[in-house]
Amino acid sequence: MIMTTANWNQASKTILECFQLCLECGAECADQGSKENAQCIKLCYACADACALCIKLMSSGLPQSSSVCRACAELCDACAAECEKMDGELMRKCAESCRQCAQMCREMAA
Repeated sequence: MIMTTANWNQASKTILECFQLCLECGAECADQGSKENAQCIKLCYACADACALCIKLMSSGLPQSSSVCRACAELCDACAAECEKMDGELMRKCAESCRQCAQMCREMAA
């Protein structure tokens, strides 16, 4: 994907929203203190980290950033699948945001 200013603005907004929701969702799962939430916590925080790295590298313009975008998309898909198993509005929002972010990251990696 050739990054225009409009593309970059939309991509960064989508990825940053995912980053924020993953942090919130991971914290909510952690607060519940249930062992059943362990995978959700791990994936939410890993996804947030991947989103942060993706934004940093995409802004650098380095060609290697596309591999990070692909990895971010994979983590977003896994996080979305895990959050979809959970109950709650925040979980639903996180899963939806992760799906959108995964799609955006795939487009940027292309």
